[in-house]
This record gives sequence, structure tokens and C-alpha cells, in this order.
Amino acid sequence: MILGHITGKVTPAFFSFKLAKEAKKLEYVQVYHKVYDFVLCQIIDIETTAVESIAKCKTIGYKDQTGKVRQIRIPFDVGVEVLRAEDDFIKKIISLEDKEKGAYIGKLEGRDIQLYLDINKLLTKHCAILAKSGAGKSYTVGVLIEEILDRKIPLLVIDPHGEYSKMRYENIKDKDLLAKYGLKPKGYELREYGDSKINEGVIPLKLTKNITNSELVHLMPAKLSSTQLGILYNALKNISSLNFNELLLELERDESSAKWSIISVIEYLNNLNIFSDSPVSYNQLVSPNNCSVINLKGIPPDIQEIIVYKLCKDLFDLRKENKIPPFFLVLEEAHNFCPERSFGEAKSSKILRTIASEGRKFGLGLCVVSQRPARVDKSVVSQCTTQMILKVTNPNDLKAISNSVEGITADSELEIQNLTIGTALVSGVVEIPLFVNIRPRKSMHGGDAVNILEEDEPDVIQEVKTFEKRDLLPVVKPRTTLKDIKLMSDDDVDVRVKLIPAAIISCKDSLGNFCVLVDLIDGDVIVDKEKFLVKKLPDINNLSKQEVGVLKKAFAKLSLSDAESKSLVSKGYLNADKTLSEDYIFSKLRNHATYNNLEYVSMSYDDKLEPVLSEETIRQKLSKVTTVVDFKDCFVVKYDVQ
Repeated sequence: MILGHITGKVTPAFFSFKLAKEAKKLEYVQVYHKVYDFVLCQIIDIETTAVESIAKCKTIGYKDQTGKVRQIRIPFDVGVEVLRAEDDFIKKIISLEDKEKGAYIGKLEGRDIQLYLDINKLLTKHCAILAKSGAGKSYTVGVLIEEILDRKIPLLVIDPHGEYSKMRYENIKDKDLLAKYGLKPKGYELREYGDSKINEGVIPLKLTKNITNSELVHLMPAKLSSTQLGILYNALKNISSLNFNELLLELERDESSAKWSIISVIEYLNNLNIFSDSPVSYNQLVSPNNCSVINLKGIPPDIQEIIVYKLCKDLFDLRKENKIPPFFLVLEEAHNFCPERSFGEAKSSKILRTIASEGRKFGLGLCVVSQRPARVDKSVVSQCTTQMILKVTNPNDLKAISNSVEGITADSELEIQNLTIGTALVSGVVEIPLFVNIRPRKSMHGGDAVNILEEDEPDVIQEVKTFEKRDLLPVVKPRTTLKDIKLMSDDDVDVRVKLIPAAIISCKDSLGNFCVLVDLIDGDVIVDKEKFLVKKLPDINNLSKQEVGVLKKAFAKLSLSDAESKSLVSKGYLNADKTLSEDYIFSKLRNHATYNNLEYVSMSYDDKLEPVLSEETIRQKLSKVTTVVDFKDCFVVKYDVQ
């Protein structure tokens, strides 16, 4: 469709045309050039008077014979027709040739055109996702993570708020919306590390005690004087390898009074309880087809800085030596870990600046995520070739974005302030930024604000059933929701919501801390909350010494006589073929660890059962197979379909 003809002053980058048909700001147009054939352009503004409407346009470019998008060097002729761009032509200019190497992030605004980001470019030239709080920043990061995991690229996510643990669940709620984008719900395997005392179910995060002298000095909360540095280095010379306890003994031998402030700092580092002789394996942390989430929720900011510094430094060094595969690092709340220098210096600032400037050479990709772009180190943001900007309204943040993103104009700044939730301005694909509607997540999103006053899924609850009771409760919910049950059922169903009393119990074995979910009715371990499958713990106190001995023989897979096994078969501990029953947990309780987070929600229910077994009884039962560290009461939500 012809929209008008070029008029007035024309340059290779800008031109204007008189509108003959209705057009919108930011609409894509194509113009024929006698040298370059058709060229893709975009309307950046429209001015209307009583006489005429003039559209101002910016040239995006054309594809040369090598497939690269180029800017024209010769202006268009005055009077040339301006056409509304066809979808196929837009795809030709902005789409990747090989979509297998691209990350599908959404559709071009106003068009049914899928937009792909070049994965290789993300890994080698970094990415930034910037937005105000609540604008969909973490949701967009989740979309990018899904695309990277689908291509089996190792991924490490620094997650200060525990927002990404729900990615292991399918987003069944948006099943119909996903279908419009040609996608299906999908959950992803995650390894989540953190403080197991704060976040139940995470793998304990322990860092190596192998710290160099320079690293130790860098980790000090305060800068040491030359005298204090001399005392510290003198003590370090007398120990073969860095050990906090040995170092403290050496420091106490020093006669200088300046030693006490150093001793205080070393004791502080020792008491952080994040350094261990059995640290997390870096090869396990970064491995193909794996996403490792460092959940820092509840950990003090100063300790978060130390964790991020040590992890990033060690992984960068290992990557330089090619001891771990190339991987992608996602850094949430980047303004806390690499702040702009005028806002202070974090322990992790220097190593993150190094990764931003040198990581591309070694196959370490970085994604910087922040709600305060003005507070992020400019030298880090400037290294990010691809930038995804969602709604931003703070003037300082807008200024920081316009200074670091190529192609951002004053008009673009205004558009950024007016962006709707879920729409992003994406730069780095072509010469000028593109407006993109971010696709729905295949996995569940965990970045929503907590709302304790509103019941979960009130519209669905009203449709399914009218409830009589409603309380604010600590609950463990299944992935399948009431809405999912209704969508999956062909006929109308009656669903009863039952609350089963349970406890999330923190346990400890030789490998560290883990959690199990135990119901307080029968004392069984809940191994699958979706189907409410349980396994029993053997009641050793009610077995004779002879029966315990027979159990040990069965566990060692030794042959048993019929007489020996008869009583244990009748009690259900052994199968008819004299093998151990799979209904019981006889060893390795850790294999049945739960990775469910406790949620506090105001919800309605039909039945709330009362606990039968006390905390003391459960602790005593578990003490036969593990060491109980902590006990938290909760309710497991169970949906009974009538």
C-alpha cells in the first residue's frame, strides 16, 4: 500500500514524506532505492497541520549479498513512493537466517513477526535488561533463560530474591496464550544453591577455602593500613596453606597492638560459614544442559558481595584455562554488585568489570539486569551490545540509558516512559531499536510481588466452588492449580480443597543440609506432592533385634530363609521375594529431599485436618536415619476431584 511520497530535505539517515493514507508512529515502511533496491525504514514521528500530515522517517537498512544489514550511503530521490512494509520484507531484514541459533523472545509490535536474538552474539558481546520495578524485567529474563536452556548452553543465575526457582514448573495457566505463539508449557531442571537454613530445599552453597593472599586482603570489610598489611603478610608466611584458625593463632603471636583489628576481621570472615573444605563443585555448577541458580534470598548484602566475587573470579579463571565449558552468567540486581563508582565500590565490582570487558574472548557471556540503570557501572553496561529496555520513568535512569544505547533519541526516551508492561525496546538486532512484545513464559514465573490479603486465583475459586473458610496459612502448593484442573477436565468437576498438616524438616548428613516434607498424620515422607505419593519410615522401635538383623541382611542383599523373612513380609518391610519394599525408606533419605518453598497465602479450603503426630514424635522417628536441624509446620494443599 502506498502511504505517500518523499518530500523536502533527504539524507541517507532521515527523510520525510507527505501522508496520503493513514499511518501510525513507529510503523515500518519500505522505499525503493535505485542503487540498493528496497530499503526498510520506520516512521519516528508524525506532524499534522490543517493542510497536511508529514511523517518523519529513519532508515533502518538493506541486506547486502553477504546477508548483513547495511545503511544506505546515497539519499533517496525526492518524490519516491513510500510503501507500508510487507511482513516478508521485514523478516528478510531483521530475522536470523538460522533460527536454531536464535533466542525467540517475542513478536515485533504491531506485526505477526517473530523476533530472534543471536545466541552467539549474546555469549560473546553480552546483554543488558533494564526496567523499573514491576515492568516485567524478571519475566523477560526468564524468557531469555528458557531459550538458552533449550539450546543446552550452561547457565548460572545470580538470584538475590529467589525469583527463578519456579522455572522447574510448567506454565499451564497460559497454555492457550502460548499456543498463539507456537509454544507449549515446559518446566526446566534447575540446581538451586543457597543457605538451606533460610531457603528450604536448596543445595548448601559452600565456597572453597583455597583463597590467595590477595583475595583475602580484597575480602576484608575495611581497608588495612600498611602496618596491618605487614602483620597479616608476616602471619601468612608462617602457614603452608590459608586456614582461618591457623592464621588466627599466628596473628595472636604477634606483639603489635595493631593485630587486634585484623583478628576481629579474620574472625568475621571465619564466622560467615560460607567457606568449606568440601565446596560446591564448579564442574557441577557449570555443566552442559544445566541451569544453576545461586539463591541469595535472606543473605546479608555484604555476604552476597563476597559470594558473587568469589564465584565469578574462580569461574572466570577456570574458563580462561578451559577447565569448564563456555557459559552464560545472568546477574540480577546488578546495581548492587557492580555499582557506578560515584555510588561506591562493591567487592564484586572489579571482577565483573573484567568479565564485561574480557569475558567474550573466553566464551563467558554476561546478562546484566537492573531496575536502576543509572546506578550500574557504565563501563559494564557499555560492553553490552544487545539491550532490552522495558518501561523506565526515572529521569536519571533514562539519561543513563540514552548515553549507553546506540540509536536512542529524545523521541525514543519518551516512548520508553510510555511502554506498556510486556513490551520492550530491543537494541542490537539492527541499527535502530525495535519495539517487541515479549512472548509468554513456558515455565512458571516467580517474580510477582507477595500479596497476603488476596486469595490465590479468586476468579477460578468462585467458578469452581463457594468456600466457607479462609485463613492466612503457611502452605506447600502443588504445581497444578484449580484453574489447571478445570481446563484439563472435559466435564464440570467438583473439587474439594484439603489441607494436610505437614512439616518441612531440615536435616543434616555427611554431605550437608537438605529438607524433607513429612505429613503429620502418619509420619510418612511426601515424595510427590502432585499425586500425594508417600514413603514410610521403618519403625525400628517396634522391631525385635532379630528382625533388625534380618533387615540388615536384606539391605546387604544376602540370602534369607522363609522363616527369617516371614514376620517382615507380613509387616510390609519385605516383598514376597524377600527384597526390600519400595514403600519404605531404609537409607539415603537425601534422595527424597524436597525443593518446595513455603508460601504464606490467604486461601479458602473445604477441609483442614489436624495433626496426629507431635514434633517430638517426628524428630524421634527421623533421628534413626538422620540428624534433624530445624522443624517448620505447614499444610500441603491437596485437590480431591469428586
